[in-house]
Amino acid sequence: MNVTLYSDGSSRGNPGPGGYGTILEYIDSKGILHSREYSEGFPETTNNRMELLGVITGLEALTKPCKVEVITDSKYVADAFNKHWVEGWIKKDWRRGKSDEVKNIDLWLRLLNAMNPHQVSFTWVKGHAGHPQNERCDKLATSAADSIVKDI
Repeated sequence: MNVTLYSDGSSRGNPGPGGYGTILEYIDSKGILHSREYSEGFPETTNNRMELLGVITGLEALTKPCKVEVITDSKYVADAFNKHWVEGWIKKDWRRGKSDEVKNIDLWLRLLNAMNPHQVSFTWVKGHAGHPQNERCDKLATSAADSIVKDI
């Protein structure tokens, strides 16, 4: 099955209240589009953590191996795979250079695990540029972050 995973993260402060928004879409054998949305807010997080968690949530929601195209406006996430940063981090025991530890290792490991049964590719799109699903993910992410702000 071919799935498109759209995702965005948001943080009101960095760190601060944040959220992610994710949309999974696939077209069945009859040509019918199926779509599911996910979002959640967190009281103390960063934008990068929310970008990662959005992709993780979408992948973890899949119940069988799929070919997945991840569409994100996060260079942090897309470049980590498209520019092979993750491979380098793993070879260097999750270090950037000689001493700097990679941030968010817990989520990178969770993402790699979530990717494991799937064929995953990453496509970067410019944020806030009118891409309908990216705009929807942004709305889901910011609404989730704002709901946390109201609770604080």
